[in-house]
Amino acid sequence: MKKLLICAVATASLCLASCSSIRHTSTTIPVQTEIRSNSTADLKVSQNKISFTYKPGKAVRRCGQKAVIATAVAEALKANGNADVLVGFQYEIKKTRNFFGRNNIKYVTVEGYPATYVNVTPLK
Repeated sequence: MKKLLICAVATASLCLASCSSIRHTSTTIPVQTEIRSNSTADLKVSQNKISFTYKPGKAVRRCGQKAVIATAVAEALKANGNADVLVGFQYEIKKTRNFFGRNNIKYVTVEGYPATYVNVTPLK
């Protein structure tokens, strides 16, 4: 009986010790990059304003709101003639609150004028 009690206490203590859970989280940090060049270029801006609605996936939403907006701008440029930059863009974000009180980004609508770089010449 004594051995059974010791075995039961040992098993219970092992079960209680192994039930702890560890939550690992990771954070994303935006990388500040600069593009420097000893050249000049002209910017050819389109007269037509574009509008694009982007629905981000779970992987993009995890990176934060700035990453979602940047991805929406990149997808808008890719979908409308593969321009280089979006000039004077505005965005609208639709968020919903889930059951646990966290905000989820449902979609981002981006509007602006697509532009491309032309006449790239090196400086002397």
